[in-house]
Amino acid sequence: MSDSQPSAAFPQRTPVFTAVVVLAAALAFAWVVHRYYHPSAAVDQRGNANPADFAGDVRWKMTPAGRAQRLTELRAREQAESTTYGWIDKQAGVVRIPVDEAVKLTVRDLSRN
Repeated sequence: MSDSQPSAAFPQRTPVFTAVVVLAAALAFAWVVHRYYHPSAAVDQRGNANPADFAGDVRWKMTPAGRAQRLTELRAREQAESTTYGWIDKQAGVVRIPVDEAVKLTVRDLSRN
């Protein structure tokens, strides 16, 4: 039997060496990100940052209040269109009917079959 001490040779040092390399790589990556990554504020492609410089049809997109107002208007228009009668194309004879009435007509037609 041998009375030799365990050596610090290559196979025993591999996990420690790997941990040091991985830690060094993570620190290097963090340093590069910190050094070179600077998120910028959203700016129009033309370089305009003032909403007043834009036309009204685009300006509503720039503020949360404008987007909320546009969404409210859209939902009101959709509600009105889904609950009233109206012409889609008068020359072609295409009309819009309320959703509830369309469901009743569909159930009536399917119950006949």
